[in-house]
Amino acid sequence: MKTHRNPWAWIPTLYFAEALPYVAVMTISVVMYKRLGISNADIALYTSWLYLPWVIKPFWSPFVDLLRTKRWWILVMQLLVGASLAGVAFTIPAPHFFQVTLSLFWLMAFSSATHDIAADGFYMLALTPHEQSMYVGIRSTFYRIATIAGQGLLIMLAGYLEISTGQIPRAWTLTFFLLAALFIGAFLYHSVCLPRPAADQPATTGSVRQLLSDFVGTFASFFRKERAWAAILFMLLYRLPEAQLAKMANLFLIDPVAQGGLGLTTKDVGFVQGTVGVIGLTLGGIVGGLAAAKGGLKRWLWPMVWAISLPDAVYVYLSYAQPGDLFVISSCIFVEQLGYGFGFTAYMLYLIYYSQGSHRTAHYAICTAFMALGMMLPGMIAGEMQELMGYRSFFLWVMVCCLATFGVTALLRIDPEFGKKQ
Repeated sequence: MKTHRNPWAWIPTLYFAEALPYVAVMTISVVMYKRLGISNADIALYTSWLYLPWVIKPFWSPFVDLLRTKRWWILVMQLLVGASLAGVAFTIPAPHFFQVTLSLFWLMAFSSATHDIAADGFYMLALTPHEQSMYVGIRSTFYRIATIAGQGLLIMLAGYLEISTGQIPRAWTLTFFLLAALFIGAFLYHSVCLPRPAADQPATTGSVRQLLSDFVGTFASFFRKERAWAAILFMLLYRLPEAQLAKMANLFLIDPVAQGGLGLTTKDVGFVQGTVGVIGLTLGGIVGGLAAAKGGLKRWLWPMVWAISLPDAVYVYLSYAQPGDLFVISSCIFVEQLGYGFGFTAYMLYLIYYSQGSHRTAHYAICTAFMALGMMLPGMIAGEMQELMGYRSFFLWVMVCCLATFGVTALLRIDPEFGKKQ
């Protein structure tokens, strides 16, 4: 049994496998339900609940350390995700498909969140500190590739199958069978190719009671940090406009022109959001990272706030103009996602900044839980608000919510040297 393998043999596939179920739960499910006739209000409410496993994952992450190895958790979770995807494929044609598939997406979400914990822990155990730095860009790249594959290529495939088969449920069944096959393949590959580092052992120091006591102490210390209230408000409300927009964007693109949407096909949505949009998001993130590394977070904070807020106005334009030109629509989405990628850099850097000090890893996990909660709660009501207000008024409301982004940012106090290249 090999304790070490060439990181190229497993890092790209592991992080591809980490991203794909998240995309399936958060994005592909939304488009599928829309094409299968579920209302906007129900889609937004019930798919927003699927954020919950990522909200509460810090509460069970200690048990991933305590029970079995990280390698074991990775393989079991990949098998569960594959089984969940197959279950969705089997039940799409069923009479009560909405309730059944939602249950399977719940299982997939919990499995995916647990897989995230195990995979990130395994990455640190299987690599030296030098290798961790060397391959961090590779893992991020393949995570993005998986996002494009899921939001772009798979949705485009579903759109192609909708046309070629003439049956929307059958098209999505075939798409999810393909996803399931990919994940079962990932499980089989990783069962052979994942190394078995000697450090990957269950935690044996201390009792479960001691572990829980330490966790409670760590959790409490998060809220005792200086200006914790301002940090938590920032984590919850910085993305308030985007939390609502993210749930409704694809639904707006799909809805007929007569209902205020743009009337795009499933294939077009996959191209516009999942390919052009993700490329814009990635470029914005890269530029944001380079800017912050040169000038520091404090210097770039307000430009990033403007960048994440103002481009939301493209949806106001699209809802009023309702252009039929795919190039115009793609350009608007690219601009919005480019700004979001640039502005989101400030958010992620602040989470790192706030997590500094003792218990850094645990505190960062709690920050990401608040991040998920900040997306979950506004998303739950976005669909009902859109149905009550219509797309035009809804997108104007999203622009008003940008005031919350500016307000919570004004509360922050940041060291001017944080993030600068030393």
